[in-house]
Amino acid sequence: MKKVEKTNVMRALDTLGISYEAYEYDNTTTDGATVARMLGKDPSCVFKTLVTVGHDRKNYVFVVPVTGSLDLKAAAASVGVKNVEMIPQKQLLPLTGYVHGGCSPIGMKKKFTTVIDESAKEKEKIVFSAGKIGRQVETSPLDLAAAAQAKFAPVAKD
Repeated sequence: MKKVEKTNVMRALDTLGISYEAYEYDNTTTDGATVARMLGKDPSCVFKTLVTVGHDRKNYVFVVPVTGSLDLKAAAASVGVKNVEMIPQKQLLPLTGYVHGGCSPIGMKKKFTTVIDESAKEKEKIVFSAGKIGRQVETSPLDLAAAAQAKFAPVAKD
């Protein structure tokens, strides 16, 4: 039996005593809806991690369903700033330690204010990046919020 290589996200969840299911898939795929199909999961239960910068020059992290997008006005309101915008993709790795398509709300280089879309609370379990392309983890939204020190707010739009 092949030993599953743990990611930093999995190690962090282990340290916190949070149970999770780990998934591995073709690491050439980064489209969330395709990943959901590959894993046999409802796309509304698969979430992506987005990193923004506010007008205050602070970075904010948002976790939203792969089937939707980030509502920038709602996102800004949820963290109490005038506006936020997506960071340029080239800044993602130096800022977070993660590459595009493998960004997780857990285990970034620094701790950023993190918000999970409130739709996650309706789900028993959600799937999100395990910190590498081709790796996902599934746990309860409340456990993710605890691990990422995140709050819930309505930040996604269809």
